[in-house]
Amino acid sequence: MRCLLDQGLPRGAAARLREAGWEVDHVGELGMARASDAEILEEARRRNAFVVTLDADFHSLMALSGADRP
Repeated sequence: MRCLLDQGLPRGAAARLREAGWEVDHVGELGMARASDAEILEEARRRNAFVVTLDADFHSLMALSGADRP
């Protein structure tokens, strides 16, 4: 499974996780630095990835939408 890091995390974290063998992308590397939380969740679904974020509202977005993943 892939990992998608949200904008609140440093891009350097993606590089370090890659060095450790993770399949990881940072939203800033994907041209999504100004993407909405909903757009980031959709991108994670498209990539079959989980999101690592510091935002407190991602779980609310998922609950309200009825989503069971990413």
